[in-house]
Amino acid sequence: METVTVTRRGQTTIPSKLRKKYGIEDGTVLEIEDTGKGLLLKKARSSLDLIGTGRRSQKEVFDLLDKMRQEDER
Repeated sequence: METVTVTRRGQTTIPSKLRKKYGIEDGTVLEIEDTGKGLLLKKARSSLDLIGTGRRSQKEVFDLLDKMRQEDER
């Protein structure tokens, strides 16, 4: 288990080996979720995640695209 320190400005550093493992680079957008037991960080989905996967149904793809469009309108 890794530990990190939160600065007074609320910032923290994700350890290098975890950034590499999960493809988190400069500019990567992360989502944060309150699970009730703690905080969960995960990469936000983008249209690039859908390209060539063939594992998602057409409805799932359209639902994800609609969600991304709504987020862009905010």
